Amino acid sequence: MAWNLDSNRPIYVQLAEQVQRDIISGLYQPGTKLPSVRELASQAKVNPNTMQKALTELEHSGLVYSQRTSGRFITEDKEMIETLKEQLASSQIQEFLEKMSCMGFQPQDTLHLIEKILKEGQS
Repeated sequence: MAWNLDSNRPIYVQLAEQVQRDIISGLYQPGTKLPSVRELASQAKVNPNTMQKALTELEHSGLVYSQRTSGRFITEDKEMIETLKEQLASSQIQEFLEKMSCMGFQPQDTLHLIEKILKEGQS
């Protein structure tokens, strides 16, 4: 997995978002064990304390849970994962629609353009 981090926002927030995306995309399945903090930190090229903070944030959200001697695991609550996936998708769509509106597109124009592009992609 590619860890694309920028300096505009806290690194731990970006790490948490990346792990969250990996969970909702199915890279990490419900109930499976996450790699260790050190392993994830090494992959992301960050300090283990920063990764620890990111995973703690995911624990607070309920997406990840700890088992004292076994490590961290992905929630088995598939409904929670699906709800989060829909929320993130809705947020992305809303942001896209706002940008299109700033360029002068009406919602129907945006939809027409999306349909056109999808048809071209199927050809």
